[in-house]
Amino acid sequence: MVSGPFSLPSRRSQPPRSSPRQRALAQWRGWNWSGDEIARQASGKKAAAVLPRVLADLRMDRRQAEAEILRVWSCQMDPNIVAHAQPVGIRNGTLFVTVDSSVWLDEMVRYRRREILERLQNSFGRELIRRISFRLG
Repeated sequence: MVSGPFSLPSRRSQPPRSSPRQRALAQWRGWNWSGDEIARQASGKKAAAVLPRVLADLRMDRRQAEAEILRVWSCQMDPNIVAHAQPVGIRNGTLFVTVDSSVWLDEMVRYRRREILERLQNSFGRELIRRISFRLG
């Protein structure tokens, strides 16, 4: 062995010592599965620990809010508005609504925007829906 300022003493790494139980099981099985068993035990997680992250990744709170907006839209809006316009999504406080004709688009943009926005803000609060964008579709 070379000795110098940057050389490390050689040590033989020994496998970790196993307990008498592990040795007995290894002898009975004919194979030492303890490493595989340990790996299998460490990979499992409880559903309660994983579920919040999965729901956040799927954006379930946003989808639930969109479904609630559709329900309120159908119940609280004027039937003429519901017949010609439907909300399609919400992003950054802006509700996107598609309108079936340019005549109704003009009607909603000029005369009904404030009424629609006030009704939705009364139901959901001002922070969820701040603006409405109407589009022909």
